[in-house]
Amino acid sequence: MTVLEKLIAAKDEGYREFQAKLVPNISPETILGVRTPDMRRVAKETFQSGEKDAFLASLPHAYYEENLVHFFLIAMIRDFEECVGETERFLPYADCWPVSDQATPKAFTKNHEKLLPYIRKWIASDHVYTARFGLRMLMNEFLGDDFREEYLDLAASVKSEEYYLRMMIAWFFATALAKRYDETLPYIEERRLDEWVHRMAVRKALESFRVTEEHKEHLRELR
Repeated sequence: MTVLEKLIAAKDEGYREFQAKLVPNISPETILGVRTPDMRRVAKETFQSGEKDAFLASLPHAYYEENLVHFFLIAMIRDFEECVGETERFLPYADCWPVSDQATPKAFTKNHEKLLPYIRKWIASDHVYTARFGLRMLMNEFLGDDFREEYLDLAASVKSEEYYLRMMIAWFFATALAKRYDETLPYIEERRLDEWVHRMAVRKALESFRVTEEHKEHLRELR
């Protein structure tokens, strides 16, 4: 069976309706209604069967779930150069937030020095979901041991009226408040972010279990 045939075999009409509400910016006709565990299973089978390269070469895809499987496949590539090359080739086809959000290539975690220039390029992209992916990689990979305060400036420099990109900026700063509170707090206290992003970042931080109650008490005063 092809990847598409496997996805069609796993589709659920009720789940399709649920998914269509989560991603209103794409046509419901492009959504089959396949649950994430099934898509990951299909991706794993495709990777192990040797059909990976043919599927990755078959862009553009017709269905939302094909795009997700595509990124799940990329995330399994261990060689950094191949992984980042396939990521760059695919990002222009990412057309909604789940496609840009669900895959985290393991090859990236072990190659931060090589990855950072790509992240800077992605964040600067005019393509909403490329920029969103870049911000998510910065959030996932560079708020830990490899953190530098300049990364906060990099995220804050993104200006957009696009809802899904603004949400990602807010998510980044809410996560930064959880992981790097002292360094991130001035961006909130001095209101360096756009007002909408500021309010959403504080809101998300207040909802987070990773932000201490003491910190939340102060953040409530900054809403």
